[in-house]
Amino acid sequence: MTLDLLDETILVRALRTQQGHGVDVYAFFLNGSDITRIADISRIQRDDEGLRGFQRKEIRSHVNAIVEFLNSGPVLFPNAIILALSPEVTFRQSRGPVPAGLVDIAQSGTLSIPVRAEGRRVAWIVDGQQRSLALSRAANNEIPVPVVGFISAELETQREQFILVNKAKPLPTRLINELLPEVSALLPRDLAARKLPSELCNLLNRDPKSPFHGLIRRESDPHEGGAVVTDTALIEAIRGSLRPPHGALSFFKGTHDSDPDAMYRTLVLYWSTVRDTFPEAWGRPPTESRLMHSAGIRAMGALMDQIMARADSAPDPVAEIRTSLSRLAPHCCWTEGTWEHLGWRWNEVQSTTPHISRLTEHLVRLDRDLSRPQR
Repeated sequence: MTLDLLDETILVRALRTQQGHGVDVYAFFLNGSDITRIADISRIQRDDEGLRGFQRKEIRSHVNAIVEFLNSGPVLFPNAIILALSPEVTFRQSRGPVPAGLVDIAQSGTLSIPVRAEGRRVAWIVDGQQRSLALSRAANNEIPVPVVGFISAELETQREQFILVNKAKPLPTRLINELLPEVSALLPRDLAARKLPSELCNLLNRDPKSPFHGLIRRESDPHEGGAVVTDTALIEAIRGSLRPPHGALSFFKGTHDSDPDAMYRTLVLYWSTVRDTFPEAWGRPPTESRLMHSAGIRAMGALMDQIMARADSAPDPVAEIRTSLSRLAPHCCWTEGTWEHLGWRWNEVQSTTPHISRLTEHLVRLDRDLSRPQR
């Protein structure tokens, strides 16, 4: 006998039913930290005998984000972990009276799950690897987590279920962005960071006094009408300006309290001046104007930080913004011409990271050079 926890067994209440060709399927709850005590992660690898396992590597940033969410307070975590269970897992059906009219689709009872050392465990994680790792590292290790397990020691069946569960297409980013402002619950850090920008984006689209009124494409717009600006581009631009220490909107973002009204006024002021400076390029489809293209929105959004920093210390902030953009205007090629130094015709600007970065750097450098006092 080894010191392998051979005598330890986790007993939980469970429901049993059957699917497929008589395969037992169980639904039950475990403490979050117990999942990695009973289940191994079968990582994909190839050796002389062929392909083994099916799980990808741990995504540390994803796991850390989930841990941060779990440690943020009392949270809801209802997504089920899916396990393949060895036949060594046993079920004892409960006895007792059956209520009249009961839909007899599952039997209640007790599930006995042996605890073994890593590599010899009686379950394998089919779906929820990153969540299970996070649950094992969270401060609260007693979060009850729903688990669905099916009996199968066959690797082929486990791979099949892994593929079927994970083939679902992720939700569109635009759909999540639009839903975030309507959610008041605690959110993981990456989603929480997108909530305020999405709310500001909503205001910019709905406010008749906003330069973006009716111009932003949102997931809920059935026909999108005259909307020409992708919401994700504007949200990313706003997120950039919320980053301290140089983001123009970050000055209104406190540790505990923020001033979204001041943020919104800043956005309306800056972008209204952009609209007035480039009237021929504003409000046109991206195929006709690269100012309304994702690359143009992101680059001009980044430029806002530099211009607003100068405007805030100027005697007349509005005049400073107007002057800055007017100096820049002759060098911009939103609807025709070729960008000096970049060598791109106006319609060759693409919504790619390299193009957005180079266009942003070009505009920021140009603004800095043009704003220097003439000697």
